[in-house]
Amino acid sequence: MDTTKNDGAGNQEWSDVTVKEHKKLKNLKNENLRDHMTDAELVFTALSELSTRQIAETMESKGLEENRIPAKKGGRIAKNARLELEEKTGKKIVSKQNYLPKDRNRLT
Repeated sequence: MDTTKNDGAGNQEWSDVTVKEHKKLKNLKNENLRDHMTDAELVFTALSELSTRQIAETMESKGLEENRIPAKKGGRIAKNARLELEEKTGKKIVSKQNYLPKDRNRLT
């Protein structure tokens, strides 16, 4: 599987928002979304990516088009886990909360 390109299909599948919508929710402009995700958001992103990779390897998917199916399936696994956790806790996983403070100094 080509893991160098990602159109965000897995993120949208598990979170029910696009990467652009997720960044807007967190009030991010040029910042990296992953740097501002909560621990829970990172865990579900990792579950989606791991599931996607393993499904793609099993299906022997090549290229972006063939990998859309594993991305959707991998994202669905993380989505089902997210929905179950939200049901049990009553708390939403995708949030506007930022892990990093807005005024954090960047390393150069």
